[in-house]
Amino acid sequence: MAKSTDSANSNADETKRSLFSRKPKAVKSKKPGRLKQMVDIFKMTRRHDPMVTWLMLGAFLGLILVAMVVTLLVSPGNWITGLLLGIPLGLLAALLIMSRRAERAAYSQIEGKAGAAGAALSSLRKGWIFDEQPASVNPRTQDVVFRAIGKPGIVLVTEGPSNRVKGLVDAERRRLNRILPNVTVTVIETGKAEGQVPIAKLTKKMGKLKGELTKVEVSAVNKRISSMGNKLPIPKGIDPYKARPDRKASRGR
Repeated sequence: MAKSTDSANSNADETKRSLFSRKPKAVKSKKPGRLKQMVDIFKMTRRHDPMVTWLMLGAFLGLILVAMVVTLLVSPGNWITGLLLGIPLGLLAALLIMSRRAERAAYSQIEGKAGAAGAALSSLRKGWIFDEQPASVNPRTQDVVFRAIGKPGIVLVTEGPSNRVKGLVDAERRRLNRILPNVTVTVIETGKAEGQVPIAKLTKKMGKLKGELTKVEVSAVNKRISSMGNKLPIPKGIDPYKARPDRKASRGR
């Protein structure tokens, strides 16, 4: 009887220890802080654009000088106020310059690579519907046609020489005209050849297109196209995810 009591007590003690013992905390993977992200972005930008250092420094010191001069004109002798106003303004100007240059450097890294047009389209602002899979592909040459839908209608963005992508564009345009005859179809060729739009200027070019559809109509057009079930395999070497420029990172977010 005594042995059974001792055994029960020992089991109870073990149970208490297991209940109240602290479990080792799971090690959380730390994400890089904002300051480290900014430093990494600056290093990446400087590798492709050595002038960014001097431009940022010039903007920073220039804004401080302007702020101090204006403050001294308004309140002579009060240079400290001008300095306190100029430092944050100078930092803001320097960060804006770095953001623009970082975005340009990011696009320069994917320029000419397969899937670059799709990567640029992935950074479109709200209001556009973009399918990451190409609408039309030539597996042999890896020429592609991407499709975006927005208020200007349907925009076909090509990647490849003009003479080679013409057949892909014509076939896609005929297919769209059969189901959406009243929707405008605009073609934009990307590249560095004459008449083509550089990757870095693609989204800006699309932003200048005249709006013709409402938000509801854009959604209806997208549903109509989706009903066709156009799902094409992406050829080897075309991966919009790998070529995608990180715009949030270029802004330091």
